[in-house]
Amino acid sequence: MRTEGDMIKIRKWLLPLSWIYGLGVRFRNHLFEIGAYKSRSFMIPVISVGNITVGGSGKTPHVEYLIRLLNKNMKVAVLSRGYKRKSKGYILADEDSTMKDIGDEPFQMKRKFDNIYVAVDKDRCHGIDMLTNNKESSDVDVILLDDAFQHRYVKPGINILLVDYHRLIIYDKLLPAGQLREPLSGKDRADIVIVTKCPKDLKPMEYRVLIKQLNLFPYQELYFTTFEYESLKPLFPIGAEKYCQPLGHLPKDTNIMLLTGIASPKQMKQDIRAYCPSIYSMAFGDHHFFTPKDIVHINNFFEKIPEPKIIITTEKDATRLQLTEGLSDEVKARLFTLPIHVHFMLGKEESFNTKILSYVQKNSRNSILAKRKDDHKPTNSNHPGNRPRTISFRNN
Repeated sequence: MRTEGDMIKIRKWLLPLSWIYGLGVRFRNHLFEIGAYKSRSFMIPVISVGNITVGGSGKTPHVEYLIRLLNKNMKVAVLSRGYKRKSKGYILADEDSTMKDIGDEPFQMKRKFDNIYVAVDKDRCHGIDMLTNNKESSDVDVILLDDAFQHRYVKPGINILLVDYHRLIIYDKLLPAGQLREPLSGKDRADIVIVTKCPKDLKPMEYRVLIKQLNLFPYQELYFTTFEYESLKPLFPIGAEKYCQPLGHLPKDTNIMLLTGIASPKQMKQDIRAYCPSIYSMAFGDHHFFTPKDIVHINNFFEKIPEPKIIITTEKDATRLQLTEGLSDEVKARLFTLPIHVHFMLGKEESFNTKILSYVQKNSRNSILAKRKDDHKPTNSNHPGNRPRTISFRNN
C-alpha cells in the first residue's frame, strides 16, 4: 500500500550519534544566524534548488524545468559542485568537457541544453563571481544553484526546497540514524517548498494532511509535483525502433529490466508497473560508475529475462552507460532511456512560473542599473537608493 514517507528507515541504535551530529549542524546554522559566518548576496538573480536529505529528491528534473522556463528570453547558467568529478576548482563546461571533468548531472544538462552556461565549483560564491565577471560568461542573466540548500555562504534570491513524497522530512531523523542533513527547522529558510515524486492519484484529503504536517510559514509557498514520462529513446543507434514510443503503447506482456543508479527509483518503478507489470529491477547506488564487473552482471541478468524484453534506464544513468565498454549487442539493441519532465499538480504550474519569472525580471542586472540611476537623482538622505539593497524573493 502506498503511503507518504514509505521509504524512510530509522536506525534507532544510531540515534545518540544523530544527537551529536545535530549539535554540530545547529551550531553552524547559529553562526550564520548571528552573522559570525557571512552569507553573500549578489546583484544578479540567484535561484537555489536543493534538499535537506541525503540522496535524490528530483533536483535535476526541477532544475531542467527552470532552465526551460527561463531559457526562452534570458541567458541561464547552472552552477553545481560537480559531485564525484575528478577535477578541482572552477570549470566552465564547453563541448570538450567530459563527465569526469564536471560530474554526471552537469554533463547531462550541458548535453541537453547546449546554449546555457554550465559551471562547477565547490565554492559557490567564487563560482558566481567567475560566471558574472569572466568575459566568456559575463552576459549571464540568472544563475541556478544545483544542490545548494546547505551552502549558506550564498544568499539566494529564491531558495527552493525539494521534499521527496516517499521520504518526507517530517518523519525522518538526522544522520546517521536517518537521512536528514540538518534539523527539520532548516526548512524555514525555504521560500518555496515542493513535494516531489507524488503519485498522480493523490486525493484531496491527502493534500490537506501534507499541508498541515509540513506546517509552513505564511511567507512560504507550497507546491506538489509528479513526473511525466516521454517516449522511450534508444541509447545506441542499433536500438529497436518499435520500442521508441510512450510507455502506454508498449505491449502489456513486455518484460522490463529497470536499470538505475539513482537514490530513489521507487516511484519510477511504480509508474512503469502501471503499464507493464513484469519488472526486473537492477538498482545501483546514486551516481554509480559502472565497472567491468557490473557490465558482465548486466549482460547476464538481461540474458535470463524472457522475451519480449527491453531495458529502461534514466537519462542520468545513460550518460555513464555510454562511456562503458563490454555491453552485449543484445543489451545495446534493447537499452532505452526514459526522459522525464516535471508536472505541477493542482493546476499550480502557472502560479509557480509567474513567481519565478517575476523575481528574475524585477531583479535582472538591467533593471537594477536602471533603478540605481533613478535612486541617485537628487533627493533626501532617506531615499531608498541610499540604503543597501538585497535581492530577495520575499521582498518582492
